[in-house]
Amino acid sequence: MRILRIATSGRRDVISGHRMTFAYWMDKGMRSFVQRSRHLSLGNDRSRRTHDVFGPIFFYVCAQPIHFPTHTSDRPTTMPVHVPVLPQECVTGLQPSDHATIVDGTFGAGGHSKLILEQLGNEGKVLGFDRDPRAVEAALDWAPDNLHLIAANYADIPEHLNALGIEQVDGILLDLGLSSDQLADHDRGFSFQSSGTLDLRFDMTAGEPAWRLVNRLGEKHLANLIYEFGEEKFSRKIARRICERRHNEPIKTADQLASLVRSCIPAARRTNIDPATRTFQALRIAVNEELKWLKVALNRLPDILSPNGRIAIISFHSLEDRMVKTAFRENENLKIITKRPTTASEAELAENPRARSAKLRIAERQP
Repeated sequence: MRILRIATSGRRDVISGHRMTFAYWMDKGMRSFVQRSRHLSLGNDRSRRTHDVFGPIFFYVCAQPIHFPTHTSDRPTTMPVHVPVLPQECVTGLQPSDHATIVDGTFGAGGHSKLILEQLGNEGKVLGFDRDPRAVEAALDWAPDNLHLIAANYADIPEHLNALGIEQVDGILLDLGLSSDQLADHDRGFSFQSSGTLDLRFDMTAGEPAWRLVNRLGEKHLANLIYEFGEEKFSRKIARRICERRHNEPIKTADQLASLVRSCIPAARRTNIDPATRTFQALRIAVNEELKWLKVALNRLPDILSPNGRIAIISFHSLEDRMVKTAFRENENLKIITKRPTTASEAELAENPRARSAKLRIAERQP
């Protein structure tokens, strides 16, 4: 039976009891219907007419595929699950011409790049950069000829363009958020529910994994890091609890740390955002040196824009947004296009809650 095969496929814990309950009652209902059909000869004419009318409808509905809501962290890592934020706003803001050369400095699953490619002609092209080699590798199967992929830090874009013989580009896009595909990879620890190693690196071949950082730093240093990069008011309590916990056993997995952090946040101070969010953000920023590379990029990338070329940056927390705002305002070669950051519409938030904290700022290179 098609509906039961769909209902019971995949991981059991994706939607908890809802899946099993639905499958159970559909199975029970259809068994009852079949059993009734076998004994129709005992019924009256009205029963037969009811069966003739509603029987085909019932089986048609049951044969339709059901799309169950799933959390992105439970999806297969081989399937792109990332939904780009502010997609149309980015494309409209960059204003790509048919023959434009656009840089997507945070390629991810290629959501923004695909939309930009749709606006380009045969002479236009997109250069996709990403620090995560897995993201680049995953796109090789579908990348068209005018999409060029490079596994590299967006701060190093000028060097790579120079190697390709490209002096200037017509647009640059940076989406500084965490990809949903990375959240879906349980081996890297980006998801709070992950029992995999607390790694948090975009490029797992470089730098120090987060679990090692958590178990190495002193209490004061750890508290300052969580406060500075995560803006977490309970950073001292969290750091103290981490040090107490690791005295008995090291913290190795994401769910271990998430559970510990949640226990440090009073119920009265909690919101609809997971209490572990700020601590994970702080550690991720630290191990990837995100603010350091963003500062470098903000100094370098405007110089590779052609006259009237635009740079669009999506940030997800106040630390990044302040840096972008300040850099745009202080660069005399840039004209600010978005006086206030563009945020997601209610319609987009209904479809993609991840966009709730996204802020898009756009600036244009002066002729």
